[in-house]
Amino acid sequence: MKHEEANKEIGGRGAEGQRGRRAEKQRGKRVGGNSKIQNVQSPTPNPQPVVPNPQSPAPNLDDWLEIGKIVSPQGLSGELRVYPVSDFPERFEVPGKRWLLCSGDIEPQPIELLTGRYISNKNLYVIKLAGVENCDRAEALRGCKLMVPANDRPQLGEDEYHVLDLIGLEVFMQASGELVGTVVDIIPAGNDLLEVKLHPSFTTDKGQMTNDKGQKTVLIPFVEAIAPVVDLKSNRIEITPPPGLLEINN
Repeated sequence: MKHEEANKEIGGRGAEGQRGRRAEKQRGKRVGGNSKIQNVQSPTPNPQPVVPNPQSPAPNLDDWLEIGKIVSPQGLSGELRVYPVSDFPERFEVPGKRWLLCSGDIEPQPIELLTGRYISNKNLYVIKLAGVENCDRAEALRGCKLMVPANDRPQLGEDEYHVLDLIGLEVFMQASGELVGTVVDIIPAGNDLLEVKLHPSFTTDKGQMTNDKGQKTVLIPFVEAIAPVVDLKSNRIEITPPPGLLEINN
């Protein structure tokens, strides 16, 4: 499954047989429509890494999506380790223009992605950026975020969804039609999880409600066997949870 989280992307190298999903979240306003990725080549790569300016005001990120965070240098040649918050490999592997947002920046700064590769056992990408030629320059970018414009939303395939399109959907028990609650977040995991805020009418007499009446949300695996129906037009998801699934959230 693939997705992009509110100003972050979430997407995926998901397991076979599970519901595939790409999704994107954006902080602030909702962004409509999908578009294929177009990595625009910069005519002159930025030769210098962004230098944080702690005196700058907070940035407005309504028009940007976070795709990853630089966690450390990789070796001595200026390569960078990036923790992805996007499941779209092309964000890190396809050369082209990206943007960096470092602490204190007012807005992301353009930079050129030269190369990238995935390290599966660490869930990290190792990337090379133009102008970052040694370990010292790479170290200066520790903690910076990789960004793309919010309207750069990849084309989705069948059974793939943008996170923004899932947030706010109502969740119903398929067998009874009972309203369980509303999707308030997507939790990235081996199988992504729907965080669902419970509706007050969802009670224990159906045998599915959590025993903790003070519990406000439940986590539901977003796989086809448990969430077989996703109807964006009707603003609903239908679930068929196995016995005890919602109680496990306790």
